[in-house]
Amino acid sequence: MLEWLLRGLRQGRITTLYPHASERPPIGYHGPIEVVNAYGASGPLAQLCPTGAIAVDEEGGVSVDRGRCILCGECVRVAPERFRFADAYETAARARGGLVVPEGLPDDAPRRTSLGDAASALRRSIHVRHIDCGSDGAEEWEIQALWNPYYDIQRLGFFLTNAPRHADVLLVTGGVTSAMREPLERTWEVMPWPKALLAVGTDACSGGLAGGGNVTAGGVDRVLPVDVYVPGSPPAPIAIMHGLLLAVGLLDPSRVTA
Repeated sequence: MLEWLLRGLRQGRITTLYPHASERPPIGYHGPIEVVNAYGASGPLAQLCPTGAIAVDEEGGVSVDRGRCILCGECVRVAPERFRFADAYETAARARGGLVVPEGLPDDAPRRTSLGDAASALRRSIHVRHIDCGSDGAEEWEIQALWNPYYDIQRLGFFLTNAPRHADVLLVTGGVTSAMREPLERTWEVMPWPKALLAVGTDACSGGLAGGGNVTAGGVDRVLPVDVYVPGSPPAPIAIMHGLLLAVGLLDPSRVTA
């Protein structure tokens, strides 16, 4: 015990200061894809992406849907003059169209306009229920990390719960398989209001690699209205934390994506 106490005194504080201070990703971090040059592209460029995240319009304008991107990096490898990995953690958005860069597109997914004043009721002790609706397991590791000593999200008032009736926020991973659709709907139904729903990871945002078939619903918003989307495959713990803070109205307005 004494050895660990002395070690802690020597090393000092190891818990992140986020969100009270910005946290920079480490060198070489592969964050979300951003478009370096969005003009003068040709159609074949869109074929680089296995999930159809890259779009090229009739005028040669390029956009990337981070909600579909699995961060494979093929676009960066083949066309580095147009794409690169962004050096950023804060990628969550309130609207599905907000995940499209360089600028958002009209959002056709069902969602509440905002939690509004009701979000203020979630700013003290916030209980989070996580439900896996067919993910590959990658997002689960990142969510679990939020409660370790470094991220220590409990210092911000977030606590895990297994009881939907006690939950304020629902974290959903996976594209929602047919077997998990009813349990997801039932979980959301019994949660008391006010409540918020986060789609965490590419699969939850769009269905990912299986989004175009009958394996999944193609994303959580095809089943329930989503308050916040957290893209990534998987998203980093800070990105998930950003989404949680955004959902309950605890984020500085300058860090908010529509």
